[in-house]
Amino acid sequence: MMNSIIKDYFRRKYTNAEILARLSMEHNINISKRTLERVLHRNQLWRRRNKADIGEVADFIHRQLQSSGQQHGYRWMQQKCWMAGIITDRETVRLLLRQMDGGGVDLRARHRLRRRVYVSRGPNYVWHIDGYDKLKPYGICISGCIDGFSRKMIWLNTHSTNSDPRLIAGYFIDSVMQHGRPLKVRLDHGTENTHIAAMQSFMHGSENGISPDCVTLGPSTGNQRIERWWCTLRSECTQFWMDHFDQLKADGLYDDSFIDKSLVQFCFQEVIQEELDEVAAIWNDHRIRASHNPRAPSGRPSMLYAVPNLYGAQNFVQQVDNTRIDLCLEDCSFKDYPCDEDLYHICIELMTEHNFLMSTDIYQITDLYLKLRQLVHDGLRE
Repeated sequence: MMNSIIKDYFRRKYTNAEILARLSMEHNINISKRTLERVLHRNQLWRRRNKADIGEVADFIHRQLQSSGQQHGYRWMQQKCWMAGIITDRETVRLLLRQMDGGGVDLRARHRLRRRVYVSRGPNYVWHIDGYDKLKPYGICISGCIDGFSRKMIWLNTHSTNSDPRLIAGYFIDSVMQHGRPLKVRLDHGTENTHIAAMQSFMHGSENGISPDCVTLGPSTGNQRIERWWCTLRSECTQFWMDHFDQLKADGLYDDSFIDKSLVQFCFQEVIQEELDEVAAIWNDHRIRASHNPRAPSGRPSMLYAVPNLYGAQNFVQQVDNTRIDLCLEDCSFKDYPCDEDLYHICIELMTEHNFLMSTDIYQITDLYLKLRQLVHDGLRE
């Protein structure tokens, strides 16, 4: 058990000190630094001695560059290599990216960001919640939540809608059951957030509607933490999908109709969710560099969230009465069919009839979308 936990943290690029801290705080496992070093040595987990062959690294990067990996910088790509079990250093990845995708490197280098000052007192002091609509014209709706202090992604989900307050409340309550309740939530005035605001206030103990003590409402543009993170999501993932779907539309293979949106949801939603999970995992384990803001901590979001005492902060997590959680669950909904239920069953029948398989390869999924689109439109014309 302990060996598998250590292997997981090593794969996520944790230092020995970080591994020891997580073992103690999260798993109640207290071992010495020397014992940890022996476990790493016994399992041949070396950061310098067992680097992957450069050809293996190049092959992995080449595969990533065929999809949304073409959006990644060398730091993000190296983290992805380690998560895939490919041990390599940043300089190797940087040089390979320069050689294999020089144009992309130059384009990414031109971006500059002016940061505003932001202060949060500790993990779970405030969660920032918002929807991401860049893929919504194609039926792919994303909802996310980020912890203000640690910048850990609490959830990042896609479904056929991000406007249903019961669904967004389901994301929230599911996260509360997993992490505990935050002291505050930051929301915009959209109707999709009404249930979260009411539930947060109810769990806070307010019996008179939404409480300003635990719910902050304001314009989406002022929801700084999550709005800034959407830039990361676009650069590391969604820009690829925006370009991909735009090309389908330009080629006359997507026309904004209900059927085409449902087919995109049926074919692409699962693989996009897998990418979102990967982006969130890499982000939560990447190292945030020190900034000019002395009150903005540096380090891994997952570490900042799990062991804030190492960074001079406290955890503001709030315990919740299970009875109140159960009452909130009654007013939540959760993911079901990825698209319209009737069209979902039609697609399943067509796949069975024609021996179509759902692939994990983006271009094979696109081919499936085109075949199903042709069959469905032919059926409507008959």
